[in-house]
Amino acid sequence: MSFEFEIIAQDGLARAGILHTPHGDIPTPVFAPVGTLATVKAVAPRDLAGNGASLVLANTYHLHLRPGDDIVREMGGLHDFMGWSGPILTDSGGFQVFSLTEINRIDDDGVTFRNHIDGSRLRFTPEVATKIQQNLGADIIMCFDECPPPTDRDVVARAVKRTGDWALRCREVHPDDSVQALFGIVQGGVFPDLREQSAAFLQTLDFPGYAIGGLAVGETKQAMYDTLDFTAPLLPPDKPRYLMGVGEPDDLAEAVSRGVDIFDCVMPTRVARHGAALTPQGRINVRNKRLERDPAPLQEDCDCYCCQNFSRAYLRHLVRSKEILGHQLLSIHNIRFLIRHMERMRTAIIEGRLTTYADAFLKHYLHLPR
Repeated sequence: MSFEFEIIAQDGLARAGILHTPHGDIPTPVFAPVGTLATVKAVAPRDLAGNGASLVLANTYHLHLRPGDDIVREMGGLHDFMGWSGPILTDSGGFQVFSLTEINRIDDDGVTFRNHIDGSRLRFTPEVATKIQQNLGADIIMCFDECPPPTDRDVVARAVKRTGDWALRCREVHPDDSVQALFGIVQGGVFPDLREQSAAFLQTLDFPGYAIGGLAVGETKQAMYDTLDFTAPLLPPDKPRYLMGVGEPDDLAEAVSRGVDIFDCVMPTRVARHGAALTPQGRINVRNKRLERDPAPLQEDCDCYCCQNFSRAYLRHLVRSKEILGHQLLSIHNIRFLIRHMERMRTAIIEGRLTTYADAFLKHYLHLPR
């Protein structure tokens, strides 16, 4: 088989594993930088590899619009098209059902979008979303789902039913996981019984991995953690668990401790474009005047290209001058910060000391910018 998930150590609920794929192994737990349009903003594939990235995410909806999944397929698939030889995961467009609510209409068969680029009508169904991902050629592809607001029970219950129906249709279009692994997505908002209903049905379709969707979309952090507490144990222990769209460092520590293996988020590159750097003590606002003559790197013990070569004073100059290099260097650092965080948690799991590591990290990390 081309896909296999191997758990090599456990510490409490946390797992250290290896997800074997046709384009290489993914050590877990893992953070995947997001390359929405087949590029991680301001970061070359060479630098992703240098940062230790083992998985990259791309967006089905946006790549379907431009350049077109047919063009990507003609160009040899995403790996050749974007010059990334490692594993790739594509989402299904389901998050756009949530994020583009104002320009879409949902029914039991699928979703009708108004193209945000030119206003034309666009129809996504489970079959369409799956075939687009087959054209893109990612290693891991996702079922088309409905991502609802997490606290409205009636809306969430309808989304659970649709997500299950759509997962069945995705499975019918994609029955073979030998080249591309199709993951199911568990919905259910913050409601334990709806999460249980969703997880139970999806497992009848025997997916090689399962995602936890519908979180980090407006609920409190504690509500997300509580939902993970009762959702992760519902999923097969021998298959990877993917928490979609989560990447804040404190959330990663909390979720890994609850048994989650895979994460992705646009956050590290997005905040970099706004002049923010991640550190063990929280975010640094690089525009801050106190850095004007600061010769230190962003983080003394960081091994990234940014910290090994440039001062806070220089980075402040770049950001204030709106130089593209500032975005590049901060993005490289932020991605490396999250990947090192995951590497350290993986080592801690193997050595049986994750609680010690996570407690120490959370004690010092401040979520708000400084």
